[in-house]
Amino acid sequence: MVAAARYLADMSEDDTEADWSFAEADQAKPDQVEYDLDQALQSMVALRAEVPDDAFTAGILGTERAGNGIVINDTGLVLTIGYLTAEAETIWLNTHAGAAVPGHALGYDFETGFGLVQALGSLNCPAMEFGSSRSLSAGSKVVVAGHGGYEHALSATIVGKREFAGYWEYVLDEAIFTTPAHPNWGGAALIGPDGKLYGVGSLFVQNARGGEQRSDGNMIVPIDLLPPVLEDLQMFGVASRRARPWLGLYAADVSDQIVIIGMVEDGPAHDAGLQPGDIVLQVHGSPVGDLSDFFRTIWEVGVAGTKVTLTIVREGDVMDVAVKSTDRNSVLKPPRLH
Repeated sequence: MVAAARYLADMSEDDTEADWSFAEADQAKPDQVEYDLDQALQSMVALRAEVPDDAFTAGILGTERAGNGIVINDTGLVLTIGYLTAEAETIWLNTHAGAAVPGHALGYDFETGFGLVQALGSLNCPAMEFGSSRSLSAGSKVVVAGHGGYEHALSATIVGKREFAGYWEYVLDEAIFTTPAHPNWGGAALIGPDGKLYGVGSLFVQNARGGEQRSDGNMIVPIDLLPPVLEDLQMFGVASRRARPWLGLYAADVSDQIVIIGMVEDGPAHDAGLQPGDIVLQVHGSPVGDLSDFFRTIWEVGVAGTKVTLTIVREGDVMDVAVKSTDRNSVLKPPRLH
């Protein structure tokens, strides 16, 4: 999310897709795949969103956001990564043919990271069919594609499928990692060997291959996570599963310790008196391991609204801090109806 926030903050009104392109040697080419690459790339749209200054996410992700979307049905439903459209009041979608169509932020699922946008006009784009991300493995040759045709379609390789924990209270059991890195990763499509959609671009990472050696790439959210929540997101804007307790903190695994590195202003952790630098020993009396274990232990305490007790070390003193959790959706502005 740090990388996502940095990318979004760096975007300006003068940035255009014509400003960059992959070297020809890195571009995906029709003769290298066994499907209609042209048709697949026509399913991609450019997405721009405007968020009000007083939105909860404005200070983190900015008020002007840009990335990609993928048309997934013939009614103009567009799949993207949710941080692009969270709290958006205005959304514009640009097609491969040059059409500009307004959109409506339909839903955002924090647990997966997926976001849905409904086009409010005709896109005239083919829908990209879903594959099964379970069938991909390390070494699979794929295309990571943004809007903009071949110049923004990267020939890539899956280099890992493993757990991913994000410092903002986010865990994927099995994320997909690809190299080389796509510079416009947000909402990009992971297109598999059969031309189907296998995932949605979420982040730039520096350890795509795992381990300590630097290897720049992208973290992709697997498409298999979407079907179980798709209908709920379309109908209600959120998944109907129970809301997890959210503390509004940022944490990192530092030297095998869970350290609080920041908090959402006026969020539950901030209001409870947690401070950057606090080391977490236990959650509700249960010792915590790595970052994903820390978050999962919090979620196991109960539903959103549950009081979560953290045992921390602060400047050598051990103390308990009770944090009244909340539903993360409750702090966001609802989508504006058109």
